[in-house]
Amino acid sequence: MTTLTAPPTPPSPPAGEERRPAPARRRRRAGRTMHGGKLSYAILAVALLFSAFPFYWTIVAASRSNADLAKVPPTLLPGPHLIDNFQAVLEEADISLALLNSLIVSGSITVGTVLCCTLAGFAFAKLRFRGRGALLAVTVGTMMIPPQLGVIPLFMLIAELQWVNQLQAVILPGLVSAFGVFFMRQYLVQSLPDELIEAARVDGASTARIFWSIVVPIARPGMAVLGMLTFMAAWNDFFWPIIALSSQNPTVQVALRQLGGGYVHDQSVIMAGTLLGTLPVLLVFGLLGRQIVGGIMQGAVKG
Repeated sequence: MTTLTAPPTPPSPPAGEERRPAPARRRRRAGRTMHGGKLSYAILAVALLFSAFPFYWTIVAASRSNADLAKVPPTLLPGPHLIDNFQAVLEEADISLALLNSLIVSGSITVGTVLCCTLAGFAFAKLRFRGRGALLAVTVGTMMIPPQLGVIPLFMLIAELQWVNQLQAVILPGLVSAFGVFFMRQYLVQSLPDELIEAARVDGASTARIFWSIVVPIARPGMAVLGMLTFMAAWNDFFWPIIALSSQNPTVQVALRQLGGGYVHDQSVIMAGTLLGTLPVLLVFGLLGRQIVGGIMQGAVKG
């Protein structure tokens, strides 16, 4: 008669050590996709609908006539007058010149702000120089000053330089911002190790070489976020361009105020102009949004 014996049990791990899963099991756990519950997806869907509805209503209003918009209840489907309303926008305002001016102004301000703020943020975060703390405190303190207080002296300055109704009057005051300097400084403090800078110094790299070869690649996600915020703020700015520019050389926000004039404002034409002014912002948001996600994913992967 054959005697059955139980297989030997694996030795227990020493005291103080935990049983570690097998490598294959760890890989399966690491590659497992996390799924939210039904309630989470429902909340996200409702939030998406509320967020996208204003843009959808802009498309509907831009494709309808003013009489259709006055109906109760209003229609919620796009109409056939989108091209006609676009033509009315081009006739009532020089929207093509306004779009070009806004692209020049917003692009210049974005490039200048990202470059200058990244340089200043790197200096405040990783370089040692006399008066660094006091200078950073003064820079951050300027954020508490209302911008309306500087409008009169700023206009007097551009009038003295004979820049009224010229694009540089809008571009130069926005080439750097205290928020951008503080934002990039905080980002580089968290994401840029001191060891990389010290290793580059040992290899003989200059400060400029360190900035372009080490700081810029690491700071790319932060630069993309700052660039997106700066472009949207510069594109939507109305207060200073309406003071420094005229209707003969406007930006988009200045040109939109010329639409739908008359005793009864044509809301469909106004919404068509608003739609034209919104499309470039959505394009930039889509492009920079990919850069943000790509940078975050690259930073999350460890070799």
